[in-house]
Amino acid sequence: MNQNEMSVYDHIGELRKRLVIVFIFFVVAFVGSLFVVEHFILFLQRADEAKELTMNAFRLTDPIKIYMEFAFIIAFIVTFPIILFQLWAFISPGLYKKERKVTLSYIPMSLFLFLAGLSFSYFILFPFVVEFMTQLSDRLAIEQVIGINEYFEFLFQLTLPFGLLFQLPVVIMFLTRLGIVTPAYLSKSRKYAYFVLLVIAAFITPPEIISHLMVSIPLFILYEISILISRGAYRKKMKAEVAEIDEVEK
Repeated sequence: MNQNEMSVYDHIGELRKRLVIVFIFFVVAFVGSLFVVEHFILFLQRADEAKELTMNAFRLTDPIKIYMEFAFIIAFIVTFPIILFQLWAFISPGLYKKERKVTLSYIPMSLFLFLAGLSFSYFILFPFVVEFMTQLSDRLAIEQVIGINEYFEFLFQLTLPFGLLFQLPVVIMFLTRLGIVTPAYLSKSRKYAYFVLLVIAAFITPPEIISHLMVSIPLFILYEISILISRGAYRKKMKAEVAEIDEVEK
């Protein structure tokens, strides 16, 4: 067995170890979330957007389905920093020494952006969409009968993608540090990126122009911020490579 084959096997073994760690943390977080999920569901049902609505279960299994979905989501959020750290630990051996320290600092930044995305979608976008839909139903003389499953599915569909989409600046910064993308490439690909973001916004919002703009514009701003961050990360990457080469030569 040659060195290249050993290297491949070592990488596979390392990846498997990282995945096992993430899985164990997720299982523990999932079991723990089962004891608190009821409070989250009741809290969200008492929120301004939902307290005037009567939640109905149209199927016998709807309550347990919502219960388990909430537990899964809470466990994912709790495990998210562990996922980021294990990803960093898997990739870090291929980075320069200074890059390892810098990219490790991306983890709290990524967690902050994830929570910021959830907060933006829940406290700003979601109330607007619910209000719009309610007013539209009133104008059309439609009596809304809300299913608890449909209500929370819609909530998840609108909020969770934002937590992931708000990772864009960190992802771009990380890819720039790895040398996969450059600021020039991001600027050149702007129109294609905007189109992709428009499509994503269309998938996660109702077919209504105001909601679509409320999602698309923040995503465009995030992309522009990502380009600025990429420029800074690219300059630091060049300096780190020069410093590393000088250190090796000494």
